[in-house]
Amino acid sequence: MINPPTGPVPITVAHGDGIGPEIMDATLRVVTAGGADLAVETIRIGQSVYAAGNTSGIEPGAWESLRSTRVFLKAPITTPQGGGYKSLNVTVRKALGLFANLRPCPAYAPFVATRHPGMDLVIVRENEEDVYGGIEHRQTEDVTQCLKLITRPGTERVVRYAFEYARRYGRSKVSCFTKDNIMKLTDGLFHQVFEEVAGEYPDLDHEHWIIDIGAAKLADTPEDFDVIVLPNLYGDILSDVAAQIAGSVGLAGSANVGTDVAMFEAVHGSAPPLAGKDVANPSGLLLAAVQMLVYIGQGEAATRVHNAWLRTIEDGVHTADIHDPATSTTLVGTSGFADAVVARLGEHPRTLRSVAYPSGTGRFGVSVRERTPARKELVGIDVFVDWRRPIEELAGLLEGCSDPGLGLVMITNRGQKVYPDGIPETFCVDHWRCRFQGPDPDRPVPAEEVVALLGRLVAAGVGFIKTEGLFTFGGERGFSLGQGQ
Repeated sequence: MINPPTGPVPITVAHGDGIGPEIMDATLRVVTAGGADLAVETIRIGQSVYAAGNTSGIEPGAWESLRSTRVFLKAPITTPQGGGYKSLNVTVRKALGLFANLRPCPAYAPFVATRHPGMDLVIVRENEEDVYGGIEHRQTEDVTQCLKLITRPGTERVVRYAFEYARRYGRSKVSCFTKDNIMKLTDGLFHQVFEEVAGEYPDLDHEHWIIDIGAAKLADTPEDFDVIVLPNLYGDILSDVAAQIAGSVGLAGSANVGTDVAMFEAVHGSAPPLAGKDVANPSGLLLAAVQMLVYIGQGEAATRVHNAWLRTIEDGVHTADIHDPATSTTLVGTSGFADAVVARLGEHPRTLRSVAYPSGTGRFGVSVRERTPARKELVGIDVFVDWRRPIEELAGLLEGCSDPGLGLVMITNRGQKVYPDGIPETFCVDHWRCRFQGPDPDRPVPAEEVVALLGRLVAAGVGFIKTEGLFTFGGERGFSLGQGQ
């Protein structure tokens, strides 16, 4: 551990929208009373910034504070309905390189109702890639597409972070969820990198699950998992599932961690109907702030606040979202809950397990291995075509545009091969993938031949939407085959 800094630590704080200002005020009051030494810089984000015409929801000047403090405690915001507005969370995560989203999901049984009292897992979600690149296109009258991007460096960073976290915090196993039986290249890369990195951590068990059965297993017996690392979309969904089955999404905080910057926030949203009513549970943001204190090296304050929070939950002092006559003793609002935690500072839970955080900073880096790029060779092209007439007409035009060096291999519709040797029962839309390769599919094709082919297609009146080069890397195919090819 690196020695903690001395003196107040600068942090950037945003009070957000809806219940955000209330739970942020409660959180800052508790952590300050618990001994946190913070120099708070406040920025404005969210609804009012969107309304002023900034589609990203964050003022340009706010970036200066974030670049300076490199620590962001953020309350939830409200994103306006309708098109044209960017997700502030995605913007901040990608702009600051916050590649890992860390979400602890422990059960607090018997004080918070759950069917899984032995549950104590951590989800590490990749935070920048996958379909969250937001690269979407409408390509035809019937078809839209979204690009799923999985990179080797991005995957290696988050997977290595998961293993490092497990080792540093006394965890014993890291699990990976993908759908690489279907998405063999994208999810296949995530799984492959997971296995490669796992080999460097022989002290930790590791396993891989296909996402559908893995999700079912998580919902049924979450106590069988310890640390789970997932691509972005799966992690987004399953981290909320895990938080809910642990007891309540309202209790879940998260850390968004980059190389030297981090953002801390509650998992839940801004809940506008509850705004100003002093009923919201501040626990998610408060526990995110505990993660922040560990990160900045104020482990003693983090320990004091977290144990007081556990004692408050244990004493049955609950907000409405988790109040249960069978286990609760006192129903409180946002401010009352903060008062209860402050009153218990210095105390420890008697049934739930106490926490003890180290005094050194919780920041740690991960590296990505340098790799020699494989030899990349163009061996063909997929041409995507908008076509509403019979496929036989399209095939005839494409065959007429072929030449001995680059000929039509197949046509697919929604991934299913329909020419040659298609079957009439296949349902088709107006979006066709037309694959061209040479007589030897592994022979490199000069780029000039591809350009000439596209020129012939234009001259023949074939309206193509986009093209995708087909490449081999070190002699291995870097593209999928069509169903039935």
